[in-house]
Amino acid sequence: MTETDKRKTIVLTGASRGIGHATVKRFSREGWRVITCSRQAFAEDCPWPAGPEDHIRVDLTDPEDVGVAVSEIRHRLKAHGGQLNALINNAGISPKLASGDRMNSIDTPMHVWRHVFQVNFFAPIMLARGLFSELSAARGSILNVTSIAGTRVHPFAGTAYATSKAALGSLTREMAHDFGPHGIRVNAIAPGEIDTAILSPGTEKIVESIPLRRLGTTGEVADTIFFLCSGEASYVNGSEIHINGGQHV
Repeated sequence: MTETDKRKTIVLTGASRGIGHATVKRFSREGWRVITCSRQAFAEDCPWPAGPEDHIRVDLTDPEDVGVAVSEIRHRLKAHGGQLNALINNAGISPKLASGDRMNSIDTPMHVWRHVFQVNFFAPIMLARGLFSELSAARGSILNVTSIAGTRVHPFAGTAYATSKAALGSLTREMAHDFGPHGIRVNAIAPGEIDTAILSPGTEKIVESIPLRRLGTTGEVADTIFFLCSGEASYVNGSEIHINGGQHV
């Protein structure tokens, strides 16, 4: 293989904005090959190399489309040694009411529950299972992005979102137990209030109660993701790291 082929490779869902966008840039700076997955086509103004060639358009709400994406990812990896060093399940959806208010457990329609769980919970395990051989071959890692809303009622995050993230946190522990003997580490991060373009109105009130008295940055989250996927975290498995300035204490 050429030197380019020997680069470490990650697959990242939800790459088009916020934490995902910062994560692509962080790994690209370190020389990793990044295969991005999102509902949107590749944006020409994205700042990382080989973007269009390493982008897969996938609708995570559609299980069949996830299966197609897995096949395409495996095909692309086969041409580069058939190894995957990291899978980052970052994509997530949090529907709101038309007014912008959170969707509670009494009024959320069942089709919304199913929609949210497919993206936030089922897609991550489908991707992990589908790419198991490639991850095992590289003794790679899986990183699930949960949320502070998975462990407490949040003023903006709806019930379906919160419970899907709680389930993903539990799944992370189960996966760490099951994937670990095959050399695959599985961890999670649980971000709190991160400064992105989709902050809900009223977030400034929450910041007043955060011990560090500020929002987190997408770069800080990306740095933690990179650490957990690197050799520096080679004995970290089954952990869920809180990135929230102490909001959870």
